Amino acid sequence: MFDVGLGEMAVLVVLALVIFGDKLPQVAGQAGRMLRQFRQMANSAKADLQEGLGPEFKDFDIADLNPKAFVRKHLLEDDDDFLNSKNGLFDDEPALAPAGGELASGERPPFDPEAT
Repeated sequence: MFDVGLGEMAVLVVLALVIFGDKLPQVAGQAGRMLRQFRQMANSAKADLQEGLGPEFKDFDIADLNPKAFVRKHLLEDDDDFLNSKNGLFDDEPALAPAGGELASGERPPFDPEAT
């Protein structure tokens, strides 16, 4: 957790005992209450944001704003239309030459209009 080893954790515990002494249980309780309040504030802010966006965004999730989650959701998930189409191509897309194959004399190389 937080890249803290056993020795470092022991030093932190001893340091906390020296600094706070008898008040350590009270300080730990206050820290727990603060953490609970922060979670409640974050959840209420999330609910307010979803309510303010309206019914169009009812399935909106704050985690979608994370760039890794966005890329995973929109680029790396399987696309059912793509998988269900013949050979992975839609009707309006030109067929590409087989990978690694050489072109015959006078044959045009494959062209992907979305790549340019």
